[in-house]
Amino acid sequence: MIVDAHHHFWDPTKADYPWLTDELDRIRRPFGPEDLQPLLAETGVDRTVVVQTRSSESETVSFLATVAATPFVAGVVGWVYLTAPAVEEALARLRSSDGGDRLVGIRHQVHDEPDPDWLLRADVRRGIAAVGDAGMAYDLLVRPRELAAALDTVRSLPDVRFVIDHLAKPPIREGDLEPWASLIRPFGREGNVWCKVSGLVTEADWETWKPADLAPFVDVAIDAFGPGRLLVGSDWPVCLLAGTYAEVLDAAKALLARLAPEERVAVFGGNAIEVYRLAVDA
Repeated sequence: MIVDAHHHFWDPTKADYPWLTDELDRIRRPFGPEDLQPLLAETGVDRTVVVQTRSSESETVSFLATVAATPFVAGVVGWVYLTAPAVEEALARLRSSDGGDRLVGIRHQVHDEPDPDWLLRADVRRGIAAVGDAGMAYDLLVRPRELAAALDTVRSLPDVRFVIDHLAKPPIREGDLEPWASLIRPFGREGNVWCKVSGLVTEADWETWKPADLAPFVDVAIDAFGPGRLLVGSDWPVCLLAGTYAEVLDAAKALLARLAPEERVAVFGGNAIEVYRLAVDA
């Protein structure tokens, strides 16, 4: 089973997305299940995980209602106000809503916080611990700037399953492995951390990228996490800034071709099922 472990839906005609700036005008339109389904059929992807785009609990409710009628979406990584005193109640409310059985994770745009040490705050840690207690994973949306605080966080919460999105957005366009590589490698030694091979084409040059540009960064991730804790995600429709859905998936296949067949099975589906505890049919 192939699982796209990271994509989005959004509708700028109904909600505000501050990050959808003029530079991203090509993707500043509605994208929903009806747009993604034919791409999955074309590329042989069986299931997906849709991920939050706004700091909005209402978006999570909307996602859950949508996926309740969308069989190919096996999981939702949503958003809650992590630092709220009643975060446990918010999580329970979402899990009990329509489609709530598919809420498998929580994410916050940590890299947009002014404080690079936001993850070290006691109220943030309490919220992440509540996510883990509810049986869900926590997605780390960070850049290299936040990796030191993120490493301290995953070590302080060993019972929480963490997933690093987009390899923590390495500077692929500049071609600089360091200091990113030295910052990401220690996460591979923490057994509660997985990492997504996703969102890389938009960290490269949108017009001229090729798989060889991404390869040094993916190789670091393979060596750090091994094939047992890597996931593949398209980051659609953000990826459309740099390539089609099929091109992004083909690049991932090329970049992971050195793995054994059973290892590729894990990276392209099995690991996502494990870390997000997806309920899928074989």
